[in-house]
Amino acid sequence: MSLISMPFVETGVDTGLHIAAAVVMVGSIVAIAAGFWKIHELPIHKAHQTEHQQIGLITALTWIGFVWHWVWVVAVIVAFVDGEKILRKIRNIWQETDADNNNKIEE
Repeated sequence: MSLISMPFVETGVDTGLHIAAAVVMVGSIVAIAAGFWKIHELPIHKAHQTEHQQIGLITALTWIGFVWHWVWVVAVIVAFVDGEKILRKIRNIWQETDADNNNKIEE
């Protein structure tokens, strides 16, 4: 055997290695596709889990996000942020500020 010759060429081992490489490649592609799908469906699962009022909107944004990826980011924000809680906090802050201003005016 010289230094130039290739081991396993045109043998049964060569065919087996090609088959193993093909299986690993296809398995990797399937695993990447499944991972991408799971991450992409994350907003929908979160919306169902929390019984979000905007499940239809989140689902539509997630599907549109396949084409325009920035829309998927909006779906994630809508799914994970509780808008009602934020509006209540803003309202309470606003009312506290108004009450403080009224107390200062009365004094």
